[in-house]
Amino acid sequence: MTIRDLEIFIAVAETGKVGSAAKALYISQPTVSHAIAQMEEEYHVKLFERLSKKLYITETGREFLGYAKHITSAFSEMEKYLHHASSELSIHIGASLTVGSYFLSNIITRFEQENPHVSIRVYIDNSMNIIDKISRGTLDIAVIEGNIKTKEILANDVYEDEMVLICGKNHPFAGKESVSLSDLAGKDFVLREEGSGTREFLTDLTEDRGIPIVEKWICHSSDSIINIVASGQGVSILSKSLLTHQEDVEQIAINDFPLKRNFKIIYHKDKFLSSALKKLISEIESSFHLNGTTKP
Repeated sequence: MTIRDLEIFIAVAETGKVGSAAKALYISQPTVSHAIAQMEEEYHVKLFERLSKKLYITETGREFLGYAKHITSAFSEMEKYLHHASSELSIHIGASLTVGSYFLSNIITRFEQENPHVSIRVYIDNSMNIIDKISRGTLDIAVIEGNIKTKEILANDVYEDEMVLICGKNHPFAGKESVSLSDLAGKDFVLREEGSGTREFLTDLTEDRGIPIVEKWICHSSDSIINIVASGQGVSILSKSLLTHQEDVEQIAINDFPLKRNFKIIYHKDKFLSSALKKLISEIESSFHLNGTTKP
């Protein structure tokens, strides 16, 4: 079996058609069919069911697809390294919006200054989308908040982040030092979108304790949340780190529950960690450690 065989299999699995796969790879349909048949014959497996002239991937095929994607991704990464070994290395790092907007830029700047042969490419998105890109191998590592629900991804806590309830100056909570979780029941909330670690933290906090909230606004940025809360449209829970110099909202403690969560550095369990990547991971861990990490 060759890398090209794996690429052919992936193309067929993703398009569901031999013709579409052949067109995408600029090869003939017989070449595609032969490659699939040869793999099935060599390993005595069924990768696709052929029903009414349509292809349906089997359970074995789905498992094999995961291996194939990671092998081709690693091969591509190896080739990229060899092509650029004498010049510049590139590392693709992902981050959730909270981490990327407050913590990461200084770390990347310092790392690039100390390692001028390494170029960093950063992708910022919500935690769910970052996890998906780590799973598919399009990102090398990432730093996010939220839960990791796949065994394919390794996660190490690097920082304990403090969350805080915020409200506008004219909200009924304004002026209070603290409230109870039960006080949140029925209140209008301004939330991040589905897939956000910040949203997950809030919904886990309320749903697990049977506290109903009103999801009045859904936003894709923390700045939007702060502005909407400041206007009196509801309350929210955000990372305290994002509220530096924010004077238009009030920060209120919740007196019967610590608002803490962990930032995690994540990468695929099959990811090859080059020396440059190991060095970046170490830099991220030590930088967060200086800011107050959960690690001893």
